[in-house]
Amino acid sequence: MTILTGSEARGLVESMIDPETQTQMCGVELTLQKIERFITAGTVAFDNKERKLPETELVNFDEMGWIDLTAGAYLVTFNEIVNIPTDVTAMARARSTLLRCGATLETALWDPGYRGRSQSLLVVYNPLGLRLKKNARLMQLVFLRLEKEAEKLYSGKYQGENI
Repeated sequence: MTILTGSEARGLVESMIDPETQTQMCGVELTLQKIERFITAGTVAFDNKERKLPETELVNFDEMGWIDLTAGAYLVTFNEIVNIPTDVTAMARARSTLLRCGATLETALWDPGYRGRSQSLLVVYNPLGLRLKKNARLMQLVFLRLEKEAEKLYSGKYQGENI
């Protein structure tokens, strides 16, 4: 596998607010569209027929575009739409500024063939909370070119999500 340069990666992401700012040396930064709070438990089993996602409620930005979060776990949705080719996968890392504020993002692997407006888990560890502004740059998505095209492409529940 080889890492795609930022300019190569830029072509795999739609709806960027500012492509020049969001394109980094080894990937593309994704920005905050919305935040939701979990209000019920989820269910995970071996068979996806038993999967049940938790219910959430929207956390509203104030009139200046800010959200003040207490310590806890939140579901974040990004502005950008990601398009993963058949010979690419992607992994993400929280921006170091987010870490320095006492928060992080938990992410999964972006599979070949996935297309969607992704979501991740924001965990605020700082006991005093975290203040975020709409469209804040939260994470960097790094794209890895596979040695050959994937034998199977993503076709799961989250294909085309939030578009």
